[in-house]
Amino acid sequence: MRNLLLRWLGLLVFVVVLAGVFVRLGEWQLHRLEQRKEANAVVVDHENKPVIPLSQRGYGTVLDSDQWQRVTVTGTFDAAHQLEVRYRSNNGPTGTEAVVPLRTTDGRVVLVDRGFIVRGSGEAPPESLPAPPSGTVTVVGHLRRSENGSTEAVTPALGAVRLINGPAIGRWLGTDVLDGYIGLLQVTPPQDGPFVPVATPTLDEGPHFWYAVQWFMFTGIALTGLVVFIRGDIIARRKLKAAAAAVAAEETTSSAERLPAHEQR
Repeated sequence: MRNLLLRWLGLLVFVVVLAGVFVRLGEWQLHRLEQRKEANAVVVDHENKPVIPLSQRGYGTVLDSDQWQRVTVTGTFDAAHQLEVRYRSNNGPTGTEAVVPLRTTDGRVVLVDRGFIVRGSGEAPPESLPAPPSGTVTVVGHLRRSENGSTEAVTPALGAVRLINGPAIGRWLGTDVLDGYIGLLQVTPPQDGPFVPVATPTLDEGPHFWYAVQWFMFTGIALTGLVVFIRGDIIARRKLKAAAAAVAAEETTSSAERLPAHEQR
């Protein structure tokens, strides 16, 4: 019995730890669900607001709460420092984007993502990007926060970069740049090239709720399995005892039957 109790105790500890991990994973998925809902609410709220001048919003760091706010700004593109942003996807298709500094009429520098260029799988990056419009332009677009990553990913090299990070590109340019960038929706005069606007986030809640349900179900399965396992051990132990008792009774009866008649009395 002692060995059986030790086995149950070990199994109990294992199941409790496993169930704890499952519960935490379920809670994590619920947390991600809440984040997704908050992000969707930000997108909807900003899409329902009118376009505002960037100077009115200010040139402070673009935060998550600022994302997808529509702004307008006027200035001149710095075509000599246009960068290809590689390894991008846009609601399915893969390709590249083009980001170019814009010097605003009030002397600020803002990065503008001109849009997405579809590139087939295995297709080489374009040798050159379409030049941005020259002269004074007016841009309307979404505010986006800087993308973060390794130094190699945010630092331009050979006319390309992997992530759009305002401060890192500013260091490369040798000037202060808005910490964030503008995803272009419209530019006047219009630009040339096969650019497609970067898609806004899909406004659904994703699979997080059902993932959470699955993890909680796994918790229930683990606890149920513990009960079933221990119950099986108990039933098996009772059967062994009953079988042992039956064997003992049979041996007693057989011994009695083999005794001489006068000893049986």
